[in-house]
Amino acid sequence: MAKSLIAVLGIDLGKNSCSLVGFDVAGGVVLRRRARRETVVGLTAKPPACIVAMEACCGAHHLGRLLEAQGHTVRLISIPGIGTMTATALRAAVDDGSTFARVRDLPAWLGLVPRQHTTGGKPKLLGISKRDNAYLRGLFIHGARAALPSMAKAEDATGRWLRGLLARAHYNAVVVALAAKLARVAWATLWKGVSFERQPEPAHA
Repeated sequence: MAKSLIAVLGIDLGKNSCSLVGFDVAGGVVLRRRARRETVVGLTAKPPACIVAMEACCGAHHLGRLLEAQGHTVRLISIPGIGTMTATALRAAVDDGSTFARVRDLPAWLGLVPRQHTTGGKPKLLGISKRDNAYLRGLFIHGARAALPSMAKAEDATGRWLRGLLARAHYNAVVVALAAKLARVAWATLWKGVSFERQPEPAHA
């Protein structure tokens, strides 16, 4: 494995095999391959160390400890809508998020900020403003679309916020709004240097 180019490695753990995607420091994909679970540690054994992102599922903690023993920095992901590929690509593209001064700057850079039109004092969500990094924007949108049905049913602030949006906005606009919210959570996670774990968050339209 040409690890000399890899800054961030994403591992999607399957029952018998895993998908690996490596990104360089510029966020470009430099590795795509599948491997059996038992061979992953052998593939990652040679230096240099990199950041490894995996979904926090069965077996991830054990594999994470083995990878950390090799010198890698392991991040386990458990935020609905943000999977291994999204987290890995995000880390490769923006590192620790310090380039963005405010929580809203990342979704704006990704082009995930819905345009708004005010009618009768009430804002209406319109289409998105496409700006930078279409690949990463697409990952956030796909993740939000997959997570929206279950998140909208939750009896928490985010669930109530989503149900309110669904009552007054087009479904695709709600997907984009959720993607922007997930991007804000991801930025805060990177900035604080903690794992991608779901945290209670005030809901804002």
